[in-house]
Amino acid sequence: MHVTIESATPDVPSTMLAPRRTPVPEFDFVMFGATGDLAARKLLPALLQREAEGVLPPHGRIICTGHRPLSTEDFIKLALDIPPRGLPDETVARFRERIQYVTAEATDPASYAALAAVLGDPAKVRVFYLATAPRLFAAISSSLAAAGLITPHSRVVLEKPIGHDLASSQAINDAVGSVFAEKQIYRIDHYLGKETVQNLMVLRFANPLFERPWSSADIDNVQITCAETIGVEGRGGYYDQSGALRDMVQNHLMQLLCLIAMEPPTKLEENAVRDEKLKVLQALRPIQEGDVKSHTVRGQYGAGAVNGAAVPGYLKDINQTASNTETFVALKVEIDNWRWAGVPFYMRTGKRLPKQCSEIVVTFKSLRHSIFPPSVGVVAPNRLVIRLQPDDGVTQITTMKAPGSGRMALIPASLQLNFRDSSDWRVHDAYERLLTDVIRGDPTLFMRRDEVEASWRWIEPIHAGWLDQTLRPVHYAAGTWGPSAAIALMERDGRSWFEDGLLAGV
Repeated sequence: MHVTIESATPDVPSTMLAPRRTPVPEFDFVMFGATGDLAARKLLPALLQREAEGVLPPHGRIICTGHRPLSTEDFIKLALDIPPRGLPDETVARFRERIQYVTAEATDPASYAALAAVLGDPAKVRVFYLATAPRLFAAISSSLAAAGLITPHSRVVLEKPIGHDLASSQAINDAVGSVFAEKQIYRIDHYLGKETVQNLMVLRFANPLFERPWSSADIDNVQITCAETIGVEGRGGYYDQSGALRDMVQNHLMQLLCLIAMEPPTKLEENAVRDEKLKVLQALRPIQEGDVKSHTVRGQYGAGAVNGAAVPGYLKDINQTASNTETFVALKVEIDNWRWAGVPFYMRTGKRLPKQCSEIVVTFKSLRHSIFPPSVGVVAPNRLVIRLQPDDGVTQITTMKAPGSGRMALIPASLQLNFRDSSDWRVHDAYERLLTDVIRGDPTLFMRRDEVEASWRWIEPIHAGWLDQTLRPVHYAAGTWGPSAAIALMERDGRSWFEDGLLAGV
């Protein structure tokens, strides 16, 4: 049974429903790697949507750089070939006027003279967005400094992954930190810009209904799933050197874990929030070499079918005959602190799974005693399902009486809040929020250096344990929920994964 809960809109002035934020200041947004996939799919469309909403100031400029010798007109045709549907022509035309293309080789300091000639008032906010491979972060930062382009009002945005292990992450942070102050460095994880992820803090800290039972006293377990139906999609060279543990767990899943488990910050301010996230990372129980078999599962997809279509296996996708890279990871994680002692956190992520979904499932403990006999049905544990994609929203699963029945019969029911069902609000893409936060100078939803390095420090023993014990990935058929060992990971504890598709039957 479904019980739909619409978002309540009290009879209050519209200015209270949409609080005003700090206006976006005049800026020069310099995008390195502007001819790449990230810029075309995410960054430029996000800025275009901000244009459509009137968020960008009149004289904000978008300066795109790349090694390809293109004119500005040619770049615009390439990058904005298919603008989002529904936007007025005048909006797109106004956005195009902001763009200027500059040919610059990231590793050639001499080519930065062209960029220097284009940049204007040093008093304006300058955002340097490094949509490039991490190995270029140090070279770009030092070249910007050598060209005298870094001002007190400059910010640099680093895309994940920041390194491939702790040592490389520290080397990148050292190099970038030698020319930018820590407060100028914005390490981006787009998951933190998702509407539901931000709403997670509101759900927890603005509602006593959830905050009071949010501990081992009432919660049995927490599950975090980030599932993809796609394969490596042309990223085989990068992915085969990375794998799911470093590509997804080290950043996306660890950040979600921090938001679920952190203590209330003293206030909604960047360092207060990030301090509490760091404490969670520091409280994680290490998974050492002797624990990897019982607490981790790694898999690699083979041929199968996804959404009714046949798909090849990982080795064919990367055109190799052998690979020890995992495309699926499941972990049992424990947090050694007063709030969470004894509560397992199960995390999994993988490619070529049955559904595209990212969600957090909080399962509460069963009743100590039920007054209902088994003949009327089972009193199932209450669950809170927080969906990040594809449909942002929150579902609370409870037990209710079957309606219209002449006798007592218990059934599961779901109380649902779906953000996309509301015509009053448009759910912003994560990059739309995060890019304007950078320009405003708000680092709350970005990662601090100590967070990134604490995450790597916890991840590294897992990968080392796999190598030391020669634990090769277990193959699973594309279109399934990973290796059977992932199911056994929970069944050993008397639990099971909550599959996203089960909501359809609730």
